[in-house]
Amino acid sequence: MGFIEAFKGALGGSFADQWEDFYTVPTGVSATAGVFPAVKRSTNAGRGANVLGSENIITNGSKILVPEGFSLVTFENGAITGFVAEPGGYIYSSDSVHASSFFSGGGLIESVIKNSWERFKFGGVPSDQQLVFYVNLKEIPNNRFGTQSEIYWDDAYLGVQAGAITRGTYTLKITDPILFVKGFVPIKYLSQEASVFDFADFNNDAAEQLFNEVVQSLSAAFSNYTNDPSKGRRITTIQGDSVGFAQSLSQAVETGYQWRTNRGLEIITVALQAIEYDENTKALLVDVQRADALGGQRGNSFMQQAVARGMEAAGSNPSSGGAVGIGMMGMGLGAVGGAAAGLQQPNTPPVGAPVVGGQVAAAPAAPVAAPAAAPAPAPAPAPAAEDPYEKLIKLKGLLDAGVISQGDFDAAKAKVLGL
Repeated sequence: MGFIEAFKGALGGSFADQWEDFYTVPTGVSATAGVFPAVKRSTNAGRGANVLGSENIITNGSKILVPEGFSLVTFENGAITGFVAEPGGYIYSSDSVHASSFFSGGGLIESVIKNSWERFKFGGVPSDQQLVFYVNLKEIPNNRFGTQSEIYWDDAYLGVQAGAITRGTYTLKITDPILFVKGFVPIKYLSQEASVFDFADFNNDAAEQLFNEVVQSLSAAFSNYTNDPSKGRRITTIQGDSVGFAQSLSQAVETGYQWRTNRGLEIITVALQAIEYDENTKALLVDVQRADALGGQRGNSFMQQAVARGMEAAGSNPSSGGAVGIGMMGMGLGAVGGAAAGLQQPNTPPVGAPVVGGQVAAAPAAPVAAPAAAPAPAPAPAPAAEDPYEKLIKLKGLLDAGVISQGDFDAAKAKVLGL
C-alpha cells in the first residue's frame, strides 16, 4: 500500500483540474485546528474515476490532495498506515509499495518525522477500514494563558525574588505530526466521525491540559529569561522580546512536560499583554532606576541640578548658612563697637569723693555676687535619616572627584539600596 505521486506544487495544476472525485481539506477550517478528518469532494455526481469509493474506506485508486501547510495521515483502527508530508496530488494504491512522496527530502521531515514513522507505522496490509486525517503544520495562533495570582521567580539582575500577575497569548507549531497524533491526541479525534481537534475549543480536555501546563511553566520561564548570563536580560525588556521569551517558555515546558520530545509540539512566539508586578517588586524597580540614573552623563547632570537646588535653598532660607554668616558679621561689628566703648575716659573724680594726699581715694569695692549656675545644655537633636537618593548623589560626587574608586562606589550603592 502507499501513495503514488501524481503531481507536486499548486493544486490548481492542469492535472488536478481533471480530478472529479478526491479527498481534501474541509472548507472553513479554523486556524487553531490541529487535526481534522478529510472530506470527499465529487463534481460529477459520483461518476468520477473512483467509482468504488465508500464512506470511511479509501479504495484503491482514490485521489487525495495535500495543500501547502498540511500533512496527511491514514489510520486503521488507531494505527498509522500511511503518511504524506509534501504538498501535491496523490493516488492511493493499496497494493503498491511505492511512496515517493513520503519524505519531502531533507530538512524537518527527513530528520525528525522519519524516526516517528519507524516507531509507529503499521506493519500489515489494511483489511477493513481506512481513515484519512490532515494535520496542521502551520503556526497555530491565539493560544491564551494567564495567572489569577502572583507567580514568583528568582531574578538575577534584581538580586531578589520578584513577583507578578501576567497574561498573554502564544503561537505553537506541530513539528512532528506523527508523534503528535500518536503521543497526545485522544482517540476520539482519530476515529470514525471524529470531531475537529481544535486548540481553542473549551471542551477539548487535551487543549485545556496544555493551557494548565503553560501556566505552571511561567515561573520557570521568567527565571530562564532573566537568569541567562549570556544574554544579560532585564525583566523590563521582556514585553518587547516575544521571540526571546518564547524560547524561555518553550524551554520551560520541555523541561517540565516534554512537549517537543513526547508530543511533537513547540512554542514559537509569545505576546505578553500585561505584567502587573507586586508592590515589593515595583518599589525595587524604582530604586534600581534611580541607581541606574546616576551612571554616566545623566548622573553628572543630576549632580549639577542637586548642587544648584542646594545653593538656591541656602539663599532663600532665613535659617540657612548664608543668613547665619551675615548674622555673624553683625555680631563681629557689635563686638568691635563694644570694645571701643570700653576704652579709658579722662580721670575726673566724682562729686564727693574723698581726697587723700592730693589724690582721690579709691572707692570701696562692691561685694562680688556669686556666679549664677549655668543652665544645663539642651540635648542634641537626633540626626535625621538621610535620603538614599541624596546619599547616592554624594557618593557619585566623591567618585567623580576621584576620592573613591568605582568599586567603592558600586559597593556603597548596593549597601544603600539593600541589594
